Amino acid sequence: MEMETSNGSIPAEEAHTSLIHGLPDDLALLCLARVPRTYHHVLKCVSKRWKALLCSDVWYSCRQNLQLAESWVYAFCRDSCDCLCIYVLDPSRRCWKHIKDPPIPCMKRYGMAYAVLERKLYLLGGCGESEDASDDAYCYDALTDTWEKVASLLVPRCHFACEALDGCLYAVGGMGLTYESLQTWEIYDPHVNSWQCSSDPSIPSDIGESAIVNGKMYIRHISPDIVPNSYAAMFDLSDNKWHPVDNEMVMGWRGPAVVVGGSLYVLDQTSGIKLMTWKEETREWALVGRLSTLFTKPPCCVAAIGKRIFVIGKGLNTVVIDTQTAGRIQGIMLCTSIPGLVDFDDLVVSCKTISI
Repeated sequence: MEMETSNGSIPAEEAHTSLIHGLPDDLALLCLARVPRTYHHVLKCVSKRWKALLCSDVWYSCRQNLQLAESWVYAFCRDSCDCLCIYVLDPSRRCWKHIKDPPIPCMKRYGMAYAVLERKLYLLGGCGESEDASDDAYCYDALTDTWEKVASLLVPRCHFACEALDGCLYAVGGMGLTYESLQTWEIYDPHVNSWQCSSDPSIPSDIGESAIVNGKMYIRHISPDIVPNSYAAMFDLSDNKWHPVDNEMVMGWRGPAVVVGGSLYVLDQTSGIKLMTWKEETREWALVGRLSTLFTKPPCCVAAIGKRIFVIGKGLNTVVIDTQTAGRIQGIMLCTSIPGLVDFDDLVVSCKTISI
């Protein structure tokens, strides 16, 4: 099992030292892999070899294969200076902490897309008040706590949709250099670090929310009250095409979406804060319950871990809803809360989860 640190090779004398004295490295790996994720930063301090292990593909694969991986929530926020900052929530400790800031060129950009592939967060495109749409693409490795620039988008774009599907990233629509609506989409393959671009007239303008439902990517127009030429579209891997959609699901979809156990949930914030779910058997949206504004400050974003939905509002104030056991009192959902940070009033613009 060969490993390197992020700064280079391990010294020869340490490379030949056992991970745990008296145990073969393969058995030592199986032991260390069972340490909860919340203590991984401590393990990295033991030795250069342990740090290299915890930053390696071997470690990531072992945790995944043994079904030991734990998901944490990553929140992209805008601070009082309009700079982008990122915080991570360890559900076991129920507290938020700041992680390494993104690269300086994109800290004040708007309209960026955020996506996750395996253990990496991707930050794509965007534009500024005096800056045209960008083709920049960066990724953050949650194992090594490092940022790097990856292959640029083929088309500069901002305010676009991006989702992970079948091991690739899909960047769709948005606005280009002259603020025209783009009817192009790109696929990023992380194994070869390159994009491929295609065009399709079925891609709607002014894309709002997007989601992967039953292996298909759905995107919708930003406002349900405006009826454009194409309101929503669905990408099907089976024919590699976008198809216009105007069914009951997309027409009633109002707000950030998340999929839990194969079911689509949407946080409707048009009047109060309501959690809705799509009932495929009856082809209608059903109210799960309302959320109290005492614990959440809209606008809110959503993320999911297992059967739990995390609703994260301004200041990182968070409520956790267990979709299997959540009850209601007079229509208000019973849920647990995680306090935000003290004297922190940042706006949350997106939330993602990474499992390690």
